[in-house]
Amino acid sequence: MRWWPAPTAGEIVWCHFPDAINHKPKARPSLIVTTKEDDLGQIYVTVAYGTSQKLNRLFSGEFQITKAEHPAAYISAGLSYDTKFDFRNTLELPFNDVYFSVPTMAPFGQNPQLGILHPSMTRIAAAAFSAARKNLTI
Repeated sequence: MRWWPAPTAGEIVWCHFPDAINHKPKARPSLIVTTKEDDLGQIYVTVAYGTSQKLNRLFSGEFQITKAEHPAAYISAGLSYDTKFDFRNTLELPFNDVYFSVPTMAPFGQNPQLGILHPSMTRIAAAAFSAARKNLTI
């Protein structure tokens, strides 16, 4: 098993996000929300689920990056399709090659990074994050 070097929050990575229904991880872009290192020096990340499906329905706790609305953010994110990220669907995963892989184009070399959240998206992402956390405590 290969452990990747520590990423930073705000990176968009190629993640094999586990599916709770049939437990088959599907490769998709995911947004790194937090990172931590355990006592053995292994990195764990919390990632927000990304999908290019149902972009016409944006719920509380979600935000999207689209080529038409946010061209600079879309390029910065390294996305191939308009994508929404869901802070209501996050997981903490070990940052290793079981859950993360090098994307096809490998824009940042031999690591899972696709891109980074553009500064213009910070407020939008923060509002979605806040909304997701409010819904969890109700």
